[in-house]
Amino acid sequence: MTKQTIQSDELVTTILGNMVTATLLLDEKLTIHYANPAAEQLFSQSAKRLLNTALSQLIQHASMDLALFTQPLQSGQSITDSDVTFVINGKPMLLEVTASPVSVKSDDKQTLMLLVEIRKIDSQRRLSQELNQHAQQQAAKLLVRGLAHEIKNPLGGLRGAAQLLGRMLPDPNLNEYTQIIIEQADRLRALVDRLLGPQKPGKRAPVNLHEVIEKARQLVELEFGNQVLIERDYDPSMPHIVMDADQVEQAFLNITSNAAQILASQPDGTITIKTRTVYQANIHGQRHKLVARIEIMDNGPGIPSELQDTLFYPMVSGREGGTGLGLSISQNIIDQHNGKIDVESWPGHTVFTIYLPIQTV
Repeated sequence: MTKQTIQSDELVTTILGNMVTATLLLDEKLTIHYANPAAEQLFSQSAKRLLNTALSQLIQHASMDLALFTQPLQSGQSITDSDVTFVINGKPMLLEVTASPVSVKSDDKQTLMLLVEIRKIDSQRRLSQELNQHAQQQAAKLLVRGLAHEIKNPLGGLRGAAQLLGRMLPDPNLNEYTQIIIEQADRLRALVDRLLGPQKPGKRAPVNLHEVIEKARQLVELEFGNQVLIERDYDPSMPHIVMDADQVEQAFLNITSNAAQILASQPDGTITIKTRTVYQANIHGQRHKLVARIEIMDNGPGIPSELQDTLFYPMVSGREGGTGLGLSISQNIIDQHNGKIDVESWPGHTVFTIYLPIQTV
């Protein structure tokens, strides 16, 4: 779309007023001069309140640099991004955004402005992305497990050969070197075992979910003491859930401990654990009548955007010194319980949301 000339009254009455796409007219400072009814709905504010407000004041976080909106004013060409996340009123939204230069005539004066169109991407695309990401993660896990099994076999042979060699060496002092081989082989085997994670669920039984969460919370508090505040917001009406309590506790512990390690070095670090019951929820394309939703929120620096799509892959970590196994193992455990883990993150806000189907007995 190239630069156009549009009369101000025409802009309101004939084009934008009836559009279902949220549409804004901005100046070079990204201040709003017009907002159509769809934009009022998007930002949950009237057009009167939106006028003369900077766009940056309405968006708590954006996955794209808002300064890019001004590019069309210099180039004369539209720009479009079909994969943008805006956090508006505390809720992340997946959007398609287009900014086009327009010449607006008002009071016999031509002014170059920006016409910004914001369209919500429908839930079907979000579900498709979720299923695709889940398939990629499963493929990555199968690859890692195949490699891990191939590594374990030669490690066993290496360790056994080192033990035999140690017995045959004439000088006992040389056993120090064979012992190093054995220790390093054991270390690598332990790493591979962690990489594989639990292969199948253990014994399942109906369990009080909050008792499982509390055990994980207490372990984190014992480790970090007063460095991190953990707040709780539990739904007391939550029914018991059939699960392997030890494995699910490990999943909660991994996620909560990761958050605590990041928050320990910053003042006022807070983790909030919230539980709610959700009705008619979709998990990997399958609808469940009743689901437990557990949110583990923190006010840390957030997860870098380049890591968010691969965060649950083995050996991927955003923390210095991290192994990148904790989240992968947590997801594996929740998957085995037919659940899923979602993550939303921007500076000052990260939330891991765990969904577990409730099968009452």
